Amino acid sequence: MKTCLIVDDSRVIRKVSRHILETLGFAVAEAENGKEALEACEAAMPDVVLLDWNMPVMSGIEFLAHLRQRPGGERPKVVFCTTENDVAHIREAIQAGADEYVMKPFDHETLQIKLQLVGFA
Repeated sequence: MKTCLIVDDSRVIRKVSRHILETLGFAVAEAENGKEALEACEAAMPDVVLLDWNMPVMSGIEFLAHLRQRPGGERPKVVFCTTENDVAHIREAIQAGADEYVMKPFDHETLQIKLQLVGFA
């Protein structure tokens, strides 16, 4: 089964994302911040990470930098899910190692398209 780690400090976003991902056949894990997400990846590296940008403790960009440096950390496809939509943020995310970018709020169809683009839908 495909696995996805949802990393977002919003419980509502995690719940909505989980629902969409489970209907697409993913086994889903959740983390509230980048530090929790790194611990989750240490325990079991997911196929896909749905990643928020702005979070307490450790931001999405910080998490991504740490993830990509770990053994096996190059494997997960990372889709940033954020309200930051300017070109500078998108460029920064891609340069940091993100595979795709989706704007909040997103719906089932939008997320499914992004997952198809990274090879997981």
